[in-house]
Amino acid sequence: MGRRGRKRRLAVEDEYWRLIGSGVGTVEACRRVGIGRHTGYRWRAERGGMPPARLATEVSGRYLSLLERERIAALRRMGLGVREIAREIGRNPSTVSRELQRNARSHDRGIYDAVLAHARAWEQAGRVKTPILARDRELKDLVQAKLELEWSPEQIAGWLRVTYPERASWHLCHETIYQALYHAHRTGLARGLTRRLRTGRPLRKRRRRPDRRQVRFLEPGRLIHERPGVVESRSRYGDWEGDLIMGTGARSAVVTLVERRSRYLRLVALPEGHGAEAVVRALTPVLAAIPAACRRTLTWDQGGEMANHHHIAEYFSEGVFFTEPGSPWQKPTVENTNGLIRQYLPKHLSVARQESELEAIAERLNHRPRKTHNWRSPTEVLAAGFVHLARGVASTT
Repeated sequence: MGRRGRKRRLAVEDEYWRLIGSGVGTVEACRRVGIGRHTGYRWRAERGGMPPARLATEVSGRYLSLLERERIAALRRMGLGVREIAREIGRNPSTVSRELQRNARSHDRGIYDAVLAHARAWEQAGRVKTPILARDRELKDLVQAKLELEWSPEQIAGWLRVTYPERASWHLCHETIYQALYHAHRTGLARGLTRRLRTGRPLRKRRRRPDRRQVRFLEPGRLIHERPGVVESRSRYGDWEGDLIMGTGARSAVVTLVERRSRYLRLVALPEGHGAEAVVRALTPVLAAIPAACRRTLTWDQGGEMANHHHIAEYFSEGVFFTEPGSPWQKPTVENTNGLIRQYLPKHLSVARQESELEAIAERLNHRPRKTHNWRSPTEVLAAGFVHLARGVASTT
């Protein structure tokens, strides 16, 4: 008989996952339980960064616990409705509704039994299920091809619904694609495709509140509350948001300009640095090339690069407006777009690029389908906007 490998130390694994669930980093968790960091990374890779099912009620709040199911049963006996029960236990009404539909069936005489429901949930979690991408080779190849183009799982899911409305089995949830990526050994997807995601993470990461970015107040200007109210509604074309994407050590930078309604992106190189004068010199030819009818307002933060904003305001019929200090969320379109761009211009590297390279990045993002546009691309939406503006100009003449 061949030599057997070491037994898995479930108690050690459980303690490791509890530490991960409490927010402790992988290396520190490994140190505390007395294992090598490679072992910890292997355990995470085997499960796609998710804890084993036996710990679901202890580590993750995603699953109903036995106590929650007992409360559902008690509240149900009191005659409370689904929404009232959901408020009492702090869950979404759809969670309670699904739980009752699954476990208060006709052969149970319509009675919800908490202990039986919990046992069924454990049994279901332990079943080996064949992922849909492993069952449908054509669908898997299609999803993999889109991932190789750096499409996000949500974009792929939306595109499948629009492109194949008659194939209901292909109408995937974006979470299904994420699960397929992080459990690639079960679906046949290339594991390295996780690097094609915007984050590029090989494992899932717990959500954390990002540190608030400190924004300098350099020169007073027209604040965002003075901006025309129509800008907020995104009902017209020509309202832009701008920002800088900084490279490592703030030694390089790129200007990002995004049209609010279409989400159309322009990237502008800053070969002479990101001082106020250099930014004006770089932006001037770009803004001059945009049709005047599509230049109404520009919203920026109060960084020093906009000290000469009066020169830029000449290109916008209604002027330049600034967010309040420390409030980058007041220009959400460009902030979200910056996150997409970071897939191509990572934070830990220089962002200095030739104009042609930046144009290629912008073109790729501008041709991606967007959920907010019912899976049309920013290029398509802006093209329709130019037609609309041209008709408006013609009607006035």
